[in-house]
Amino acid sequence: MEKTLIFGHKNPDTDSISSALVYADLKTKLGANVEAVRLGSVSSETQFVLDHFKVNAPRLVETVANEVNQVILVDHNERQQSAGDIDKVRVAEVIDHHRIANFETSGPLYYRAEPVGCTTTILNKLYKENGVAVEKEIAGLMLSAIISDTLLLKSPTCTEQDVAAARELAAIAGVELETYGLSMLKAGADLSDKTIPQLISLDSKEFQMGASKVEIAQVNAVDVNDVLSRQAELEAALSGIIADKGLDLFLFVVTDILNNDSIGIALGGKASAVEQAYNVTLESNKAVLKGVVSRKSQIVPVLTDILSK
Repeated sequence: MEKTLIFGHKNPDTDSISSALVYADLKTKLGANVEAVRLGSVSSETQFVLDHFKVNAPRLVETVANEVNQVILVDHNERQQSAGDIDKVRVAEVIDHHRIANFETSGPLYYRAEPVGCTTTILNKLYKENGVAVEKEIAGLMLSAIISDTLLLKSPTCTEQDVAAARELAAIAGVELETYGLSMLKAGADLSDKTIPQLISLDSKEFQMGASKVEIAQVNAVDVNDVLSRQAELEAALSGIIADKGLDLFLFVVTDILNNDSIGIALGGKASAVEQAYNVTLESNKAVLKGVVSRKSQIVPVLTDILSK
């Protein structure tokens, strides 16, 4: 049986890594020949999760067409966020919870997209639909992804389905939801030892918004000054990326996980779109984005509307 690779987006977060591992577990139990892989480094938050539940990280790959003819995408669908040679393989399935953009296939596929806070909330349903029991480690991965994507069920993207799944999975995983969740988020929010390139690449995604090419990076912090104190160095690196990639806008978002607000640092020719989107004035290229914690629901749609006009 031909092997299929399963992977999430570049610069993978906890949902992307966990979803690949979880769906590979389910597909394997259903008789498929699959392997979970990753398209980037494992973050501190994700490593905390893997260590806690004693799960190995997926293998790192840079290209996929040299290994397989078909792949399964989880936690993304936009081609610029996927493997560099994604156009050379067949996309057999997609399991996702984001917008659908810059995506088409030459043949039919299984596509499961739902407006929930996390991909693993959908995967939890798939275990039930296929009559497969969820083991402790798999429950831990799914729970951790939900906690990460919904900021411990506080993000506006969080739905009742996410809450119900999190409570159910916490019981299977044998952890106390709030205690484990806060420890996990704090592990990912410790940015003191991160280099500037690491900060930028922790969770960064490219988007096509109308005619504009945009990149949005987001990091979670307990103290936003851990990042803002290095703003000059950060801006120099962002300017280099803008020039190299031909970006119209790079928005770097630092989210305070305790207060549920963010600071946005915007550079590029279309930086004024951020001012328009949030009715703010950029001072020294930054502004407070009150109540903004979700890139998926509070940043991407708003900027897309403005830049597509």
